[in-house]
Amino acid sequence: MTSSTRRAPLAGADLLVPTGPVDAPDAEARWDAPPGFELRSTLGVLQRGTHDPCTRVGADRAWLCFATEDGPATLLATTGPAPAGETADHPAAGPAVRLRAWGPGAASAIATGPALLGAGDDWSGFDAGPRALLPGWIAEARRRHPGLRLPSTGRVFDVLVPVVLEQKVTTIEARHAWRYLASRFGEPAPGPAPARMAIAPGPHRLRRIGGWDWHGARVDDSRRRTILRAAEAASGINRLGALALGEDPGRKLQSIPGIGPWTAAETLQRTHGHPDAVSVGDFHLASYIGHALTGRAADDAGMLELLAPYAGHRQRVVRLLGLTGFRKPAFGPRLAPLDHRGR
Repeated sequence: MTSSTRRAPLAGADLLVPTGPVDAPDAEARWDAPPGFELRSTLGVLQRGTHDPCTRVGADRAWLCFATEDGPATLLATTGPAPAGETADHPAAGPAVRLRAWGPGAASAIATGPALLGAGDDWSGFDAGPRALLPGWIAEARRRHPGLRLPSTGRVFDVLVPVVLEQKVTTIEARHAWRYLASRFGEPAPGPAPARMAIAPGPHRLRRIGGWDWHGARVDDSRRRTILRAAEAASGINRLGALALGEDPGRKLQSIPGIGPWTAAETLQRTHGHPDAVSVGDFHLASYIGHALTGRAADDAGMLELLAPYAGHRQRVVRLLGLTGFRKPAFGPRLAPLDHRGR
């Protein structure tokens, strides 16, 4: 994993191509998805850039490589039409999602599959009320994407690390850091995962990474210290994955120095499918919401006021806005990435 040999980058279409046969999983199952279910829009929020070493999501297949209590696992989710006999009996049936997994943690990975795919995410309350309050062009996104679900990974520490890497830096910097750490210090993904996919380094491995490699990842001392504090408390952090939202896992997560409301919200959106978590403190989100709903920029307080009518479902509104393709006006130059490496 530490070889300095240069390798040609993979083309986009190749990123989902397995490196070996996919016909001998260690565990498998099928989940009957709701009508219109979209794999990419549901799981895409888990992928950190095109070359994420741990997660690759396409239109009809997704590869996820992660550690479980039983060991590492590679999970492949693919969508296709439901069997012919079943679609005849149920004309409105959604696609069948086939789940296959490899590695010591295969059975555990399969068990988490439905929650990961958003099986527990219920939009009925949103559709019965707040949806009617949306501007028509945003409500149209819900009509076009009836199968969008909010995923629940349950793996809090795994999700937290890349979120911390995204604190107060550009997307380019954060994705470089995640790619560097996962590729260099992770372990090869089991089974036929596409080339260069890996299991992200766990808390014990992260604690052994030397200072120079944190510099190589372009991670500043503040984010590094937060990740190391989280690594020390990893067992407690992972227990938060079993808490219901009513037990306020976000508040408990913020007891760790360096983890504030933004980091907790970004984490729970993915670990718990939190339908109301708003990323307060985000560099772009408040202005984005303001322009989308009023045509002018807003600050965090203004954003929360604009989203108040959708209380309980504010993250759903944010996700739908993303699916509309709306872009706010851009002013001035882009932020330049900072180089945290020593000269």
